[in-house]
Amino acid sequence: MAMNSVAPVWDGNETWLILGGNGLIAAFPVAYAIILPALYAPLIAMLLGLIFRGVAFEFRWRDPGHRRWWDAGFFLGSLVATLAQGITLGALLQGITIEGRAYGGGWWDWLTPFSLLVGFSLVLGYALLGACWLIWKTEGPVHDQGRRVAAYLLPALLVAIGAVSLATPFLEGKYHERWFDTPGLFVTIPMPLLVAALSYGAWRAIRRGADAAPFFWVLGLFGLSLLGLGISIWPDVIPGRVSIWEAASPRDSQIFMLVGSAVLIPLILVYTAWSYWVFRGKVGEEGYH
Repeated sequence: MAMNSVAPVWDGNETWLILGGNGLIAAFPVAYAIILPALYAPLIAMLLGLIFRGVAFEFRWRDPGHRRWWDAGFFLGSLVATLAQGITLGALLQGITIEGRAYGGGWWDWLTPFSLLVGFSLVLGYALLGACWLIWKTEGPVHDQGRRVAAYLLPALLVAIGAVSLATPFLEGKYHERWFDTPGLFVTIPMPLLVAALSYGAWRAIRRGADAAPFFWVLGLFGLSLLGLGISIWPDVIPGRVSIWEAASPRDSQIFMLVGSAVLIPLILVYTAWSYWVFRGKVGEEGYH
């Protein structure tokens, strides 16, 4: 049931990964040339995890005799991809050593306590999103298990968000200035209140038996986290090192990409929304109904 709930839509999510990677090299080639060598190891691990997860997803249907092994492979691929994605983000936040216009650090610079903290936090966040998805999209024992797991994961995620938020301002002097000097202080003060409000909404929705609401409350927490990330690094593309203006491609390239994005992104959003609308019901033993 869990696999059937994501089968019609999960491939489409990888569109954004491809768009993000290609968009980075087209819009900010200098940043791409610096970030990729600095983060080869976690990025390759993420891609291998996604590949292994995709193979396991397909083969579990075609090789029922070894389905348990393919399920384990799907879990491990997802875990590695998520952990690597979080480590990549943490390594980027903590700063990248640059010499001239190239990466000047070592092979293991990405592996630090902070990057591991972000990786572990993202695992908790995606697990909570998955549990809320099962609450929304499944029924019976799977639905009930998703609700039980979500009730434990939500407090754990809040602790992880708090730990990352407290550590981030001390990684880079600019982070501290943006959060604790005006005008950034006007965002810092209401942010914990917004997190508390969304967390209360998610907790109440989980406990009172709502189906779709927990997923969207947790999405709100992710949105706030992304907003905080944007505030921390703006206007840099490599925090504390390279701004978006310094890393940007030539103006003509930017205009060309803008035109393409203005056409493609609405199309992607439309067909993604349509696929979720078509498969908007719950999954039973026989599939969607």
